[in-house]
Amino acid sequence: MKYDWLDAFCQTQPGAVKEYKAEWDAIRFMVGGKMFALWGGDKEGRSIISLKLDPAFGDALRQKYRDIVPGYYLNKVHWNSLYLEGDVPDEIVKTMVCQSHALVFGALPKRVQREISPSS
Repeated sequence: MKYDWLDAFCQTQPGAVKEYKAEWDAIRFMVGGKMFALWGGDKEGRSIISLKLDPAFGDALRQKYRDIVPGYYLNKVHWNSLYLEGDVPDEIVKTMVCQSHALVFGALPKRVQREISPSS
C-alpha cells in the first residue's frame, strides 16, 4: 500500500474510533458513532478507502484523479472511494480524510460535538 501513514492519520482525527466490521471484512473509522471512513477491498480485492466529501469537491477529484471513483457500495453523490495503490498526492488524501471527518462531525448533535471536542 502506498499510503502507509493513512491508518494512523485517520486515528488522529478528533474523537476517531477504529473498529473492524467482520461481516464487511472492512475497517470503519467512526466519530460520535457515525462512519467517516471505510477501509476495505473491492470485488477484485484491490484496497480502497471510502470517504464522505462535499459533492462538488468529490466530483472535481473524480475528474482529476483516475484512482478516485464514486463510493464503492455507498451513496455515489456523497461518498468517494480511493484506490490505495494509486497515485493521488498525499496532501489531497489528507484533505479528503479531514473533510470527511469534518462533515460527519458537523452533522452530530451539538452535545456530542462538545463531548468529543470541548472547544467546539
